[in-house]
Amino acid sequence: MLFPALKWIKFLRNYGPLPTNRNLFDEHVDAALRHAKVQPIRLPAPYLAKILDLIESGSLSSLLIVGTAGDGKTFHCRHVWLHLGGTSEEWASESTIKCLKLPDGRSIVFVKDLSELNEQDGTNIIDGLEKSVLCGDDNVLYVIATNHGQILGRLRHRENDPTRPSTLHLHIQNAFLQNDLEHERLKIFDLSRSVHRQSFYEVLTAVVEHPEWVKCESCEIHTGERVCPISENRTRILGLTDGEQFRHRLGDLIEIASLNGSHLPIRDLLALTANMLLGHPHAKEGLMTCNDIPLIQRDGKVGLGSVYRNVFASNLKSGRSAHRAASLPVFRVLSSFGIGFETTNGVDGILVYGPDDTRLRDDFESLVGNDRVYGATPEYLAYQRQYLEGDENARLDDGADPFLAQLIDQRQRLFFFLPKDSYHKYPYWELTAFRFAGDYLTLLECIVPGEHRRLVDDRTRSLLVKGLNRTMTGMLLDNPDAVFIANSGGFTQSKISVLCDILVPSRYDKDRGTGMSIRWDQNTQSPCLFISVGGGKKGEVCFELSPIRFEFLCRVAEGALPSSFSNECFEDLLAFKARLLRQSELVQLQRISHSEEDDDEENFGEHIGVTLSFIEIESSGHGFLKQISVRNSQ
Repeated sequence: MLFPALKWIKFLRNYGPLPTNRNLFDEHVDAALRHAKVQPIRLPAPYLAKILDLIESGSLSSLLIVGTAGDGKTFHCRHVWLHLGGTSEEWASESTIKCLKLPDGRSIVFVKDLSELNEQDGTNIIDGLEKSVLCGDDNVLYVIATNHGQILGRLRHRENDPTRPSTLHLHIQNAFLQNDLEHERLKIFDLSRSVHRQSFYEVLTAVVEHPEWVKCESCEIHTGERVCPISENRTRILGLTDGEQFRHRLGDLIEIASLNGSHLPIRDLLALTANMLLGHPHAKEGLMTCNDIPLIQRDGKVGLGSVYRNVFASNLKSGRSAHRAASLPVFRVLSSFGIGFETTNGVDGILVYGPDDTRLRDDFESLVGNDRVYGATPEYLAYQRQYLEGDENARLDDGADPFLAQLIDQRQRLFFFLPKDSYHKYPYWELTAFRFAGDYLTLLECIVPGEHRRLVDDRTRSLLVKGLNRTMTGMLLDNPDAVFIANSGGFTQSKISVLCDILVPSRYDKDRGTGMSIRWDQNTQSPCLFISVGGGKKGEVCFELSPIRFEFLCRVAEGALPSSFSNECFEDLLAFKARLLRQSELVQLQRISHSEEDDDEENFGEHIGVTLSFIEIESSGHGFLKQISVRNSQ
């Protein structure tokens, strides 16, 4: 049997989570392309055009391309080299340091990876970089690929040498923390800040729309009733049947992971894409080639190659393959959503009882029955029938019911398959550990700078306020319109705080200069809660609102105990509360200071007193302040 796309599939397979996935390393790609005789995958290079413009304009001294492993540092370097006239053969040579002469007479030195240089070569490169940046030498321009720690480590070593001091260390360190603090003669491109939802879409598009796929059209293993799982997975990723819902929902997961602090480099996104297309537990090392398809079709195991399972590396759940899946951050991050293990009564109702329950039959047909490849497969229907009939003979050797594994697969599929307009009936985010992720993404749409900004809806704001109040007071307050900033009245670590220092509105009041606002923070590139206790922005305290913190506040607002959901989030909120109390104290001291200046000196000090504001709760859950004044006469 001939497989016209075999070389392409084997080439793509080497991008997957294999022990020998050399294609994921840019320095090996050229050799792999020559061997496979296929066109390269055109991966995103977000800064390439800007780098070339700066070099060709003559306005640039030197530049650093920084990022974590797999972000595409060497990839960017290589493409700049080729664009400026360098050859692929010279780039592939063993030397890490390359030199090129520009038409304007300047020389440009490329460092493919700073970490590969020995101490002497590294010292020479740092000497040249310092001369270029700090001494105004425009004859030699440096393009250096490095991770953050490597360049800082080499500069710090220089900084600690009293005979060779360097001020460049501080400039670069500040630039890593904040973009606009870089040295005027040194441009830094930080690839670790560029990988997000759009980067993922670009990787997907580069792979599934690659011209080599046209060869699959003449392959006999995907004709008639024969289903090739590789072609089927590609069709679903392309979005030809669901209007790109699968890719958008997977993009939501990538976005949430990114805002939770999980950086997923391009290398990981490539491995994920290859695994989604080629994953199958019965293939060698869990990844298919064309040669595996006939046997998989013969055994009726096409369903195990489902793209919905492969997203979570279900094809790599045994033996050494499981270790490989766990070693890649992208699979650890996606597995952390718990998709397949979290569920709702409604979803499990149609999966278990759908065919037999007249109230659920239509939903079963539209959501499960219509998908004969990965939904209502003969294997799934057989296990479902055995489960309902209580067939003990159907259990596995270890006593497990195989239908339960089928349920996991179907929940994973439904997360991507459930239509948005049925959310009121089947809320797909409740199939994850982030039940309020949909609200979080809607919040982002409201506050991220752009054309579609709008006000945050009242329901989301109310949930955040209730979560804040219940966490900071330890009381079941239901007030949606005010934030109680309270303390326990002592130095204990009491979780119940009944003394209110200050009450601020849930919306920012410009006239009073107090209140809460939800805004996009350009520095952290994340949504933040800003609470001002007085004095406008001078009295403002910021709290970064990551997806996990948002989930925490919403869960607490619905009745979860703070420490039972996440101790880490609970401690973060208590630290935020401490900063608010401190800021409140500073504002009050300023007011007293101004009051003392305005007081008549004769009357000053006649009465010393304090007013305490205790938080009381009505039967409805609405909190109010009960004030008690304590005053001593002098």
